Amino acid sequence: DAQIVQVKGITMLGKAKSGHWVVMDGPEKVDGNDSATRPKELVLIALGGCTGMDVISILKKMREKVTRVEIDIDAESEEERHPKVYTKIHILYKLWGETLRKAVVEKAISLSQESYCSISAMLKKSVEITYSYQINPK
Repeated sequence: DAQIVQVKGITMLGKAKSGHWVVMDGPEKVDGNDSATRPKELVLIALGGCTGMDVISILKKMREKVTRVEIDIDAESEEERHPKVYTKIHILYKLWGETLRKAVVEKAISLSQESYCSISAMLKKSVEITYSYQINPK
């Protein structure tokens, strides 16, 4: 359930059940204002947020002391024809913590990717998703 409202040109606002508005826009060449994130980019942001929240939550439940998490996502898209969908996505998890254990980090990421992250579950039906991680002590 979501509501999308035109602001001007193709600048749009959207909100779902949480009630928080998100601004979306496109480049000026297609009547946008180039003032906000593209809807397709929001898919990658949603993926990173979904799996990141999972990993942080799982590590906390496993009593791992993670002090910082960053997620970098690289994606390849169809370039020749429309729709220009993502064809490959790679997620790099960067985690900080002095005592993080490799096996526990691997398990947390695997649980997110295989069991919990709904965005990953939807995307992997049509996109190759791979991942790697880095553990940083401080």
